[in-house]
Amino acid sequence: MAELIAYTDGACSGNPGPGGWGVLLRAMEGGEIVKQRELKGGEAQTTNNRMELLAAINALESLTRASELTIVTDSNYVKNGITGWIFGWKKNGWKNAAKKPVKNAELWQRLDAVQARHKVTWKWVKGHAGHPENERADELAREGMKPFKTKA
Repeated sequence: MAELIAYTDGACSGNPGPGGWGVLLRAMEGGEIVKQRELKGGEAQTTNNRMELLAAINALESLTRASELTIVTDSNYVKNGITGWIFGWKKNGWKNAAKKPVKNAELWQRLDAVQARHKVTWKWVKGHAGHPENERADELAREGMKPFKTKA
């Protein structure tokens, strides 16, 4: 059975501003790539954190059946949020520790729902550190942002 790995990244020009997300999705067998897909998209007015979340969401939503996979992100916000903070937010009615509404709650709820269909391992890598798959996800995020950037 193939090992699934999704490398995800988000990008934003200005924060908020035009942004994009990218996903490099790979099926691996014996250390070899047997299948690869690239996904990207963006929004005109968004934040980097929203794009990081949408990359992970789109990676999971692109899978047609329940799967076991690893999501590799350079966003501590996404990794820490989905593996830790979200449990408190759900318990506290989507309020953070300061009793304020959780930012991007609708995206966290979407990620939580789509993740429930799968067995996901979350892995963090340092961004912009020469990790080839993370760099490709970053390129895809920048490509996803392009249609939303106004010409100067």
